[in-house]
Amino acid sequence: MTDFDDIYNRYAPQIYRICMGYTNNSEQAKDLVQETFIGIWKGLPAFRQQSHIGTWIFRIATNNCLRAMEVARRMPQSDLPFDLAEQREESPEEKLVFLYRCIGELEETDRIIISLVLEDLPQAQIAEIIGLSNVNVRVKVHRIKEKLAKKFKAYGQFN
Repeated sequence: MTDFDDIYNRYAPQIYRICMGYTNNSEQAKDLVQETFIGIWKGLPAFRQQSHIGTWIFRIATNNCLRAMEVARRMPQSDLPFDLAEQREESPEEKLVFLYRCIGELEETDRIIISLVLEDLPQAQIAEIIGLSNVNVRVKVHRIKEKLAKKFKAYGQFN
């Protein structure tokens, strides 16, 4: 079994980026990372290694994100405080912010999948985390990339 500090150091940056893909809010993403690692800390003694530890960790993170989205859905929503069409700057930081905004506009399952793809997880592991077949994940990844490409083109990004 791996030491908790090793697990945290290895997975925290990835979990943060996945949470950012859901929330597009740094503070909320940090809170979700913290909740994820509290869950890992509590569950680590019972982890039976029936799956890869990374798969288990990403599943905990995505479940936390889905719960947070469900809570947010019950609260009154307001429109985004900016016009995406005005975001035409092309610095690397702005491109990343724009990417997270576009990911945030996707459906829940699509957000999970593309966040895991961006973390370079193999499709088989993504399929296991999501509970879909490898073929279904492959098709969804292709469709998600098409959706994101349309958004980028519509907003004049990444030309």
